[in-house]
Amino acid sequence: MKKNIIFVVNPISGDLDKSDLIEAVQEFATTNHFDLEVYETTGKSDQKEIQSLYNQYLPERIIVAGGDGTIKMVAEAVEQFDVIIGILPAGSANGLSVDLNLPATIEENLKIAFLHHYIDMDMICINGKKSIHLSDIGINADLVKNYEESNLRGFWGYALQAYTTLVDSNEPFVATIKTKKETVEHTARMIVIANSQKYGTGVTINPHGAMNDGRFELVILKSLDLLLLGKIITGNMPIDSDDIVIISTDKAEITTNYPVNFQIDGEYCGAQSSLEIHILHKQMKIAVP
Repeated sequence: MKKNIIFVVNPISGDLDKSDLIEAVQEFATTNHFDLEVYETTGKSDQKEIQSLYNQYLPERIIVAGGDGTIKMVAEAVEQFDVIIGILPAGSANGLSVDLNLPATIEENLKIAFLHHYIDMDMICINGKKSIHLSDIGINADLVKNYEESNLRGFWGYALQAYTTLVDSNEPFVATIKTKKETVEHTARMIVIANSQKYGTGVTINPHGAMNDGRFELVILKSLDLLLLGKIITGNMPIDSDDIVIISTDKAEITTNYPVNFQIDGEYCGAQSSLEIHILHKQMKIAVP
């Protein structure tokens, strides 16, 4: 009996041409006796289209080629269904694949996406929106906004924006954080809401994070000068620093003294002054090495 697979590809993610990738996936499916249905996202009613394809083919896996945004969209589309999601990293923000330690080559990734075992992964719900990876309020969200608006791409585009963002940044904000255990107040430059450990750039922000432990971490950066930013970007996150506080919980409310820029999984979401956050435990099945 042939097994059905739906392959969702975002044709424009990461500015790469996807025809070679689609060909490689089709070849792999044929060789391994899978029936493949290819769906290219349009950005219009993708979730509905994917749901109706699911109902039509009842696939055992859905393979996604795209970045964090595409993966999240698919995960939300199939959250009611029992299906494993396989990832072929192909976006501009591939934070999740960095965290899952997915290999660099397409051949290895195809094996994992189609054939390997999976974990039940948590998602985070923030003001009703879902996050699979890392969201933050403060200076990095300023950076995401500036980066989206600038035309310089890649690492140097990012580094330049990071520098200008720091130089032009607002006053630190005061955040009141309420969890089941306590209510604390911190003056901060940035608060990361982390389900995992690393940003897509490979920068570790939350060394103790696990994606399936039923908890998320709030990483509070109280000050953020160029020295600390440099340390974080080069992968030397100073955990024992007085400038960094980490709170691990399954539920929290954050209120700030003025609206602060906020982003979810690399997508700018406007300025917010209150966030209601809770974990969605074991929300999606994801293929891992």
